[in-house]
Amino acid sequence: EVRLVESGGGLVQAGGSLRLSCAASGFTFDGYAIAWFRQAPGKGREGVSCISSADGTTFYAESVKGRFTITKDNAKDTVYLQMNSLKLEDSAVYFCSARSGPLGSTQFSLPSLYPYWGQGTPVTVSS
Repeated sequence: EVRLVESGGGLVQAGGSLRLSCAASGFTFDGYAIAWFRQAPGKGREGVSCISSADGTTFYAESVKGRFTITKDNAKDTVYLQMNSLKLEDSAVYFCSARSGPLGSTQFSLPSLYPYWGQGTPVTVSS
């Protein structure tokens, strides 16, 4: 059984930093793509970043490129999202998701391609 558990969300000031963690279990980490999505009130789920567990290839939404960094620790079956220079518009519930097999740059942000999801962790950026 695939299980994804997010942690690390909270309240931060604009310009600050936060690191989210996604602990995975129940599947072979190698060969899966792990992604972060976020959903603000009244909005759909937006793809934020994705990483290949096999080779570390990464993708980022244009809105976060240069500010967010996704990393992985295969030994711990954990993916991290380091968020720097946070903006008010980054406020959302952040979800970890996973799928078997690789994704292309135009596909990583499609929620329908990810069958496994965590419960979400809220991030609130204040002024």
